[in-house]
Amino acid sequence: MKKGLLAVSLFTLCIGGISNAQQDKLITHFMYDKMSLNPGETGIDEGICATTMYRNQWDKVNGAPNSAILNVEANLSRWIPINVGISFFHDAIGFNRQNNLLLNLSYPLQLGSAGELGIGVGVGMVNFGMNPNWVPPTTAIDPTLPTSYSAINLDLNFGLYWKGAQDYYVGISSTHLTESVVGGSSTVGAFNTARHYYLMGGKTFRDLGPGDLETNVLLRTDMIKFSADINARYIWNQMAYGGLTYRVSDAVAVMLGYMPIRNLTIGYSYDISINRLSKISKGTHEVMVKYCYYLPPVPIQKSKHPRWL
Repeated sequence: MKKGLLAVSLFTLCIGGISNAQQDKLITHFMYDKMSLNPGETGIDEGICATTMYRNQWDKVNGAPNSAILNVEANLSRWIPINVGISFFHDAIGFNRQNNLLLNLSYPLQLGSAGELGIGVGVGMVNFGMNPNWVPPTTAIDPTLPTSYSAINLDLNFGLYWKGAQDYYVGISSTHLTESVVGGSSTVGAFNTARHYYLMGGKTFRDLGPGDLETNVLLRTDMIKFSADINARYIWNQMAYGGLTYRVSDAVAVMLGYMPIRNLTIGYSYDISINRLSKISKGTHEVMVKYCYYLPPVPIQKSKHPRWL
């Protein structure tokens, strides 16, 4: 019964004409999902990287969120002064389905030996749809209940990302700048994309024993609700990692990862709820896979004729 009531409350939060619930995803491995939150980070690291994640939130709770992410980004500084990335996010909550697809562009500015600043924009679309199966107490049709629909509207992100030379980073960004209304009407079934603001930062402490200690912080708000993630993980010999994440008033998570080869990282996290769902949730499972391809160095051209030295 409790699980059924929770599912109904989840639906109610998501289908209302104006919802105060935070809409953007919550990801424990957010350090691998920076681009979708801050387009300024796009391609700031070397190589061409693809990252995918799956998150099963509040396991065993009917109608709870299930999310999937795919990010592909490339550092194109060899050829053009702009880095490019594509970010896709799918979210299923109860009757609702949300898809976000964005093309991310970042202009990197090398500021001497201090570091690099990425100025980025993400342009794309948000798709929202629902297919409800209402069971009303009577046979009469209730006009206040939303019906099935699917619609698309513009989505726009902006961000600044600073990568310091001393193994630290800071980023500030905003998502859903257009605050688009998707489908429905102003009172029934409309999905309002609330503007979100992010502040992220982190630092890596090198050569602590056989590995490095990485720390990360992510603050997020839609000006109604505030959330913060703080985590630390120890990366052992670039082969494996273990760490902890604390999400304010929500969860504590354990993170584990393995790097079987230099270019591949596989990660898993388990969130333990510390909010009111702790009595019925079986926790949250999250799986992450990242692969990078690093281009070979540009060969140095040598002349064999003394006139061309």
